[in-house]
Amino acid sequence: MANTPTNSSSNKKKLKQQAKQDSEDVNGDPEIWASFDQSFKQVQSVLDRNRVLIQQVNDNHQSKIPHNMVENVALIQELNGNISKVVSLYSDLSSNFSTAFHNDDEQPKNSD
Repeated sequence: MANTPTNSSSNKKKLKQQAKQDSEDVNGDPEIWASFDQSFKQVQSVLDRNRVLIQQVNDNHQSKIPHNMVENVALIQELNGNISKVVSLYSDLSSNFSTAFHNDDEQPKNSD
């Protein structure tokens, strides 16, 4: 156990080097990055909407007005649908990310 910090440090260096290499390998394809950017923007948009919905549900609940409490049913249903949408978007993003790196690994490397 005396050399655990050294092993940990060595592992961190290897991971950083691999991450840097992976990043450099994909840097050349702006279409991939544009696709990821668009996906993250879609996710953020849904999460922002959820934040607004949650605040509205909280306000309605605190008001204890019967009409507002009934309105919460529709708001919570929208939240539920949005959560499913976020899960789907992240699943697609993960798949696209894996595919991009997998396809990049199959391409011959250009050694300078």
